[in-house]
Amino acid sequence: MARGGQVLARVAVAVRAGAAPLFWSGLAGAAVGTLPPGLTGRRIGLLAGTALFLVAAAAVLLARRGRYTAPAAAAVRAARADVLQDRAATLRARRRARRPWLLPAFPVAVGSSFAVPAAVGLFVAGLGAGLWLKAVWIGRREAAADRLLWIGADLLAEGGPAGRHVTAYRTTGIAAGDAAPGGARRRR
Repeated sequence: MARGGQVLARVAVAVRAGAAPLFWSGLAGAAVGTLPPGLTGRRIGLLAGTALFLVAAAAVLLARRGRYTAPAAAAVRAARADVLQDRAATLRARRRARRPWLLPAFPVAVGSSFAVPAAVGLFVAGLGAGLWLKAVWIGRREAAADRLLWIGADLLAEGGPAGRHVTAYRTTGIAAGDAAPGGARRRR
């Protein structure tokens, strides 16, 4: 980059990146997991899975909120030389970095169904739903402050948008980039 520019990735998109793979692999694992009766039976497995879904979604949504609000409060305006990474590139990079966690989600959900049908699959889906809800929460904060939150792509690769090494985000106007507040695709 010329003149000290940095590649910036959206914080909400980075959070949202793991939501869809976890949610859909968890739901698919839960659906396949209802086929065998399991040790506990389908009814108990589904009830336990529903409870685990709600607990996992709430835990992911509420966990580490301070690690997002503190850098957002200390955020500085992005420089003119900074380059904004598009949504697809950020999703691809985050999913590739988290591949060792995302790939075994479906086989683990299906394999555990022989003990407790659908429970682990719904738990994994709850993790994905919690990540999506956290991205929506970040998006509401962005819309209320009328600024989008960005992080250096190199810092994102080191430990994520809420890692210990992150001290401040960068900000732009609400219309910058190709993702809406919350990390969803911007509607034209």
